[in-house]
Amino acid sequence: MSFDVKNAIQSGKTVLGIELGSTRIKAVLIGEDHVSIASGAHDWENSLENNIWTYSVDAIWKGIQDSYTKMANQVKEQYGVTLHTIGAIGFSGMMHGYVAFNKSDELLVPFRTWRNNLQAQASAELTELFNFHIPQRWSIAHLYQAILNGEEHVANISFQTTLAGYIHWKLTGQKVLGVGEASGVFPIDIHTKQFNTTMINQFNELIASRNLPWKLEDILPAVLSAGESAGALTAEGAKLLDVSGELQAGIPLCPPEGDAGTGMVATNSVAQRTGNVSAGTSVFAMVVLEKELSKAYEEIDLVTTPTGSLVAMAHSNNCSSDLNVWVGLFEQFGKAMGMNFDMNTLYGTLYNLALQGDADCGGLLAYGYLSGEHMTHFEEGRPLFVRSSDSNFNLPNFMRVHLSTALGALKIGMDILLKEEGVKLDEILGHGGLFKTKGVGQRIMAGALNVPVSVMETAGEGGAWGIALLASYMINKSGNETLEEYLSSKVFAGQAGETIAPDAKDVEGFEVFMERYKRGLAIERAAVENLI
Repeated sequence: MSFDVKNAIQSGKTVLGIELGSTRIKAVLIGEDHVSIASGAHDWENSLENNIWTYSVDAIWKGIQDSYTKMANQVKEQYGVTLHTIGAIGFSGMMHGYVAFNKSDELLVPFRTWRNNLQAQASAELTELFNFHIPQRWSIAHLYQAILNGEEHVANISFQTTLAGYIHWKLTGQKVLGVGEASGVFPIDIHTKQFNTTMINQFNELIASRNLPWKLEDILPAVLSAGESAGALTAEGAKLLDVSGELQAGIPLCPPEGDAGTGMVATNSVAQRTGNVSAGTSVFAMVVLEKELSKAYEEIDLVTTPTGSLVAMAHSNNCSSDLNVWVGLFEQFGKAMGMNFDMNTLYGTLYNLALQGDADCGGLLAYGYLSGEHMTHFEEGRPLFVRSSDSNFNLPNFMRVHLSTALGALKIGMDILLKEEGVKLDEILGHGGLFKTKGVGQRIMAGALNVPVSVMETAGEGGAWGIALLASYMINKSGNETLEEYLSSKVFAGQAGETIAPDAKDVEGFEVFMERYKRGLAIERAAVENLI
């Protein structure tokens, strides 16, 4: 096998995917069988500067270069060859946010991430104007809020894009986005698979009195669908990606996509009646719709698959971050007691204890709101753990309530789809950190949504693998082969996965917990308003 892999590497039959997530940048190189050959990762964190969540440009490129170098070094160590060329490359990143440049290609303001919840006025006004829900984190909401704020840089905008779009542009010179990523910038017309021109005209009319020197269509990237060519790596781009200078220019790139789209691809959930849920720093569920929803919902975003099919997205800003802090506290306790264990053992032990807890979490309540939570209308968050004097306070229930509350805001959105709109789901495919401990996150999720939850063997590969698959599809598809066909027949055929069906007691218990969760939002509100 190593001989075949070595030949694939030397002959450029590999494909590279790099995704910039909230806490990790990961590079995955795959072979002709779509299996990972080598990978490299770089940990990073956003910072709060002037009340804005951001990542610096230096941090972006340092992280990309580090993850690429680690991957390339692994290739050299395992196969004894230097990586000079690759069949295709794809980049993915956190969706939404705001990256704006002037005509000299200079960044006008620090990158504003999806995590910022300072665009409430813009979100409300655009939602009313379009009769289409525009969440605060969408790029158009960031832009319009900057206009409403009278920010000086707005008049100098020449190009606005996303994190993935920015990286792709710097490496290829092409100002483009994949349609899935683009659908989190501005609404997409699902018939043309392009930005909605009616809404673009409405936006231009809305800001006409501002006398800005540009029209919206002038500053947005071009929109491409999966399988289309999105340019090639330039000589300058090759040096920017590979600091060793070994990588050659001319490698084709697929359209840059968002983490939602790569999650759909990595879980083979791009067809109707399928869905996937990504649970990590944030949590979002993507459900591919058979038909349009009956009306616009503030809690539901409408985006698309990488091929332009309509997707309902329920997104919660907060998921496992606060839970991870609590696990870290137990780690500190263990060390103080002289215990030696690795974090996988600790997570596994604590998570499995949660399954011994009461289905309704024993009357306990928690909110992991490290940041604002649009699903429950909070611009700021305060992590809280609350209990009554007669609650069943023990370690299993303590862990279960933190796992359950990580899905609390998400469930509010999913209940709209499944209960109010009657959307049909055969199963949900899970991926992300919440599912790393076998069976636990799956069972809690199945109880929360009352839908079977599956985790594939490849789920741990995540979005970097997903964008690699999209790059592979671009260069390896046969004729008019659709992405759905390519994934089902060439990537996931015969692949094993584990499915957990909802347990009736878990479903009933989670509903009881959710009633407590909703009532307790008044406590969270008081904390936000009164705690520093």
